[in-house]
Amino acid sequence: MQLLEKELSWLSFNHRVLQEAQDEEVPLLERFRFLGIYSSNMDEFYRVRVANVRRKVLLSNNPRLKAQSVALFDSIQNKVIDLQTSFDETYQLLLQQLDEQNIHLINEMQLSDSHKIWLDEYYKDKLRRHIFPLILNENVNLADHINDDATYLMVSMTKNSLEQYALVEVPSSNVPRFLILPELESTNDNGDKGTSIILLDNIIRHSLHHIFNGFFEFDSIHAYSMKLTRDAEFDLSNEFSQSLLEQMSSSLKKRVHAEPVRLVYDKKMPKSMLNRLTNYLGITSNHSLISGGRYHSFKDFIEFPSIGDKNLEHEKLPSIEHHHFTRYNNAFTAIKARDILLYYPYHKFSHFTEWLRQSAYDPKVSKIEISLYRVAKKSRIIAALSEAVKNGKEVSVNIELRARFDEQANLQWAEVLSNAGANVTFGIPSLKVHAKICLITRKEEGKRVRYAHIGTGNFHEKNAKIYTDFSLFTCQKEIADEVAQVFEFIKFPYLPFTFKHLMVSPINTRHSLEVLIDAEIEAALRKEVNGITLKVNNLVDQGLINKLYQASNAGVNIKLIVRGVCSLVTGVTNQSENISAISVVDRYLEHPRVAIFQNKGQSKVYLSSADWMTRNIDRRVEVGCPIYDPAVKQNIIDIINIQINDNTKARLLDTEQTNQYQGASFGVKQSIQKTNKHASTVRSQIDIYHYLLDQQREDTLNFSPLKKELVGA
Repeated sequence: MQLLEKELSWLSFNHRVLQEAQDEEVPLLERFRFLGIYSSNMDEFYRVRVANVRRKVLLSNNPRLKAQSVALFDSIQNKVIDLQTSFDETYQLLLQQLDEQNIHLINEMQLSDSHKIWLDEYYKDKLRRHIFPLILNENVNLADHINDDATYLMVSMTKNSLEQYALVEVPSSNVPRFLILPELESTNDNGDKGTSIILLDNIIRHSLHHIFNGFFEFDSIHAYSMKLTRDAEFDLSNEFSQSLLEQMSSSLKKRVHAEPVRLVYDKKMPKSMLNRLTNYLGITSNHSLISGGRYHSFKDFIEFPSIGDKNLEHEKLPSIEHHHFTRYNNAFTAIKARDILLYYPYHKFSHFTEWLRQSAYDPKVSKIEISLYRVAKKSRIIAALSEAVKNGKEVSVNIELRARFDEQANLQWAEVLSNAGANVTFGIPSLKVHAKICLITRKEEGKRVRYAHIGTGNFHEKNAKIYTDFSLFTCQKEIADEVAQVFEFIKFPYLPFTFKHLMVSPINTRHSLEVLIDAEIEAALRKEVNGITLKVNNLVDQGLINKLYQASNAGVNIKLIVRGVCSLVTGVTNQSENISAISVVDRYLEHPRVAIFQNKGQSKVYLSSADWMTRNIDRRVEVGCPIYDPAVKQNIIDIINIQINDNTKARLLDTEQTNQYQGASFGVKQSIQKTNKHASTVRSQIDIYHYLLDQQREDTLNFSPLKKELVGA
């Protein structure tokens, strides 16, 4: 069976992100921000995926597998170089278009005399305290001192043909990466005042003499940017004498010394300087080198300043208050009335945090259980849980310490909650807990009643503004009781658990999905109504892909919406003729996992925290939930159908990974030019917002004054 390499498919996804920066219909400042997203994605790609391939090249003892890994590594490198060229061209084009808006991103050589004087004072007052040059010599082990989240300037000072090298970190975590210069003498050729922005890197370049004068003698001084990316994986010891907390603390320290997998450097850097740099870092292979432009850490461009006309940014879409929460006197009464579905960022995430806030002091609430994978830096969720402890609630929090790149933050949150008096656990040593679940237990009329939340995204206030995700609130007993069992499984994984409703990895998710696919195959063979619609971030698991191929060959109509990696190959004769796939990249990051099975016309709909990857199915704790409420089920189907018919931001996922835009209907294998006028234009993220807004208005109108009097009863 034909499969695409997941690393190359991922690069195709990041190409779709770059396409957003290239799209003339996207507002200009948003296009700069997409360059930042692209760059941030590429950093993580190297730290995780390329590092994994590199390890296979270095460690494999099997000649055939080693050769395959080398070939894949070369393919990755060639594709990255092509994308980097396109990236650099896009950046230069955007700079020109920014100039046309009378906004100028300038460098240190374009400063007016007045701005030079002003920046000298800025350096002394704001920047100097954060500058700590590292003087390079043979006694300095440079690889031990470089932070792979940072950009550095490699500085050369020359005196009588003698060179001294130093490294200066660009301290963007302490100082803004972008500085809007005051309007002193900044004018364009027409004499009109413009706005000038300078990058922190260029302020440092301007200030080099201030940094090194008085310590070194030099006739000339030059600086070139560089950025190092390390292997982000690290081993956890299996020593029983160490707690998981101790292992994580130790492993995080090891990450600082992890092997370099990429060195991006200014292509204008002199050969002699590059050789000296690679020697200091112990880099011996050209495969780790990527030449680029003058700036790195473009991820900071995600925060490109809001400046100029309003049309340079996306029009704001105010989050919607869900009427089923707002019409009742508390969240529990609302959930008791019916299941509630939130779809972020269209709906307000504050409905969830308000539910927790009420739970913290509700006298009927006895227990709060929640599983945390990532949370915001200023988390209202942590605050609510701490307050609940003060009010005598039993609070149990499972914190996943191995959430990649959030390990340190989660260690700190664990300490905060433990100090507050919460019962903090760290899951199962062999399995990451990735489930997005919360369970609140109340005593109502002498009986225990459970209220459950099952979601597709993290409990993260900031991410909920930019990630699309579903959150289901329910007190249906069969669902809530099984959520309680999931929490028991996390505590006691050695006990047997059976789930009749939920899909719980690694217990029954694979089997449940196979049974559901088999039912569609049987329906197709009997010429009954059939079909599978799947929306995930990544589709990689070979066993489930083969099952979809089997379903396609049986005649099942399969529609896929895959944001990121898709190893499944569509449209192959005798393999995937009945499978179509799209990917949507727009102003929000598509993140939900949804599976819809036609079930002979009686649709079965599931929300899940799990992508269709082997790790999510077999090596993590994940929760998928069936949707039993007819109204909620129809909402999800409607939303997915809107996305399926997107002909503005959807790209076709084909064998060639060309990322052509989808035609007017799903499955049309042709691209559309962005300038063409469609008879019916569908931009799913915008249309979904208006769908939910219209639904809100309609439901509000249908909610009679008499009912309003009863909601608090």
